[in-house]
Amino acid sequence: MAPSKAQRHYRLGALICFAQYARANDARNEVPPKGIFGHHRRRPVPFIFTPVDIGRLLKAASRLGPAGSLRPHMYRTLFALLACTGLRISEALALRFGDITSDGLLIRKTKFQKERLVPLHETAVDGLENYLIRRRRVGGADNHVFISLRGQGVCYYTVYETFRSLVQVLGLEPETGRPRPKLHSLRHTFAVRVLEACPQGRDRINRHILALSTYLGHARVADTYWYLEATPQLMVDIADACERFTKGDKP
Repeated sequence: MAPSKAQRHYRLGALICFAQYARANDARNEVPPKGIFGHHRRRPVPFIFTPVDIGRLLKAASRLGPAGSLRPHMYRTLFALLACTGLRISEALALRFGDITSDGLLIRKTKFQKERLVPLHETAVDGLENYLIRRRRVGGADNHVFISLRGQGVCYYTVYETFRSLVQVLGLEPETGRPRPKLHSLRHTFAVRVLEACPQGRDRINRHILALSTYLGHARVADTYWYLEATPQLMVDIADACERFTKGDKP
């Protein structure tokens, strides 16, 4: 199987790093000129939410107005669903009543035009069911799960603006040069937290990553690597694994 574009860029980058290392030890070694392998898109560093950040975001969403409306419940449930499933925002906004099954969420409109089933933890099921009780009271001809104050499927721009205002109110805006929290950051955060919960052992890690890739709806496992980011917990886990390996301990 031919390597993906991301894999090729990673290998070329590794080649340049090795050449730089070799040159540091022997000045006669050459380093490929910058740009010789063509331009490639650099991966922006994602913002990773802490559990406390997500809790504050959901609490702030619960305080949205108008009082007595569905809006605060809608945003709290939407953001919670993105955080605990890693759904793309487009997939969440496209959900209809018929897409909620006893086995999980049926995602019909995916990025690659394929359907997939996303199982839910029992706590996510309870939260979604509590919201649906209120949503069904609103009624209306539109059967979108997440709707606006006008009773129609809420659009991305409206959700984006609400998210941005909550982030600013909570003081989650970082200093200049640091990654900014985005709606898509919830998907990155989900992927990282799942990796942190991975059991020890190479074979188990491989199966864990494959399951994560399938759950996120990626066509290739390599696409899942784009979402992973080093966190303090992951670095500690890696250091512990390296120490066990050097001591000859079995995983």
